[in-house]
Amino acid sequence: MYQYPKQILTLSQQAQSYIDAGMAITSRADVEKVLKTVGFYRLRGYSFHLYDNAAKKYIPGTKFEDVLRLYQFDQDLSFLIFSMISKIEVALRVRLVESLLIHGEPLVLQDSSIFKEKKLYWQNMSTVASEIARSNDVFIKHNFNNHDGEVPVWAVVEVLSFGTLSKIIKNLKTGTGSSYSILATNYRYKSQKGNLVNPSQKMLTSWIQGISVLRNMCAHNSRIYNRTIHTTPEILEVDKITPSPAHNGLYQILLAMKYLRSSDEEWTVFVDAFDKLIQKNNGIISLTAMNLPTDWKAHLSV
Repeated sequence: MYQYPKQILTLSQQAQSYIDAGMAITSRADVEKVLKTVGFYRLRGYSFHLYDNAAKKYIPGTKFEDVLRLYQFDQDLSFLIFSMISKIEVALRVRLVESLLIHGEPLVLQDSSIFKEKKLYWQNMSTVASEIARSNDVFIKHNFNNHDGEVPVWAVVEVLSFGTLSKIIKNLKTGTGSSYSILATNYRYKSQKGNLVNPSQKMLTSWIQGISVLRNMCAHNSRIYNRTIHTTPEILEVDKITPSPAHNGLYQILLAMKYLRSSDEEWTVFVDAFDKLIQKNNGIISLTAMNLPTDWKAHLSV
């Protein structure tokens, strides 16, 4: 068996390691209490930027309380974002159903003719079947028991993952009068010339995929602050940062959320709450760590 080079530390040893590395601690008992509920390894992610790897020491003036506040900020941020994404997701499901029902068929997802790539269609349908079979929702059981196992599209979309929804939308045929063209009208944006434009299929699905990644991070209590997010939603020219950042971060995904917002009113409430959270933690957080430009509010406002 491989011998891992680092040893397991007790709570007392973990607290001592902070002190040995130069972190200021007010109460050792309080630190150990936090470590028992949050965890040494999880908190480590909120002090990377405060640690000098060469010297094996924290930057002078680093306080445990500040690291904990940064963690608590990230928790509040995650809760706020997850709540907004939930609204975006529900609206997307409703709008997708509305666009598909122009074909006048409750079982429209079984019609391969409305999709572009047939092999991809069957791959997606395999995933759809699996997600339906995993569901224990009452409305799914109702269709199993009362409609010979056939499930209408309005019920199917309620049990599909965000990722699967994205794949279905990405494979829809486009063109005038298509389901995709109808769906896209819900997400029009203003061009540089001031015209309302439907997003391309590639653009729309890039927004959904970006949000899906951030949603999963929130759902699994992953760190959001000071983190590269490995997905590339297409950003409108007016919202791009100059010079471009080396990696995508929270700013790019927040823009995707704005483009896919459930309503102007709900988005305005979200931006105001996000602004208040930033102001409350102004002395602890860095806008740069979230890829946020100084005029971020102008870009996120409707």
